[in-house]
Amino acid sequence: MKDIKVLGTGCANCRNTIKLIEELAAEKGVEISLSKVEQLPEIMKYGVMSTPGVVVDGKVVHAGGIPDRNKIAT
Repeated sequence: MKDIKVLGTGCANCRNTIKLIEELAAEKGVEISLSKVEQLPEIMKYGVMSTPGVVVDGKVVHAGGIPDRNKIAT
């Protein structure tokens, strides 16, 4: 199971990123634990200054704007 966190304050891009991740996980049959981190101090702990950010298994894999499907799929 992949532990995925979406870092962001709830903007449209953040919501679209969550939807994209859920769709990709379903398409690929991958089990995920998906959570939202919306508090700025928590987001900043990851070093993300532009949201949404995506953290997979503790590693920041994306920051700023909606990620590309291929970037998330890997």
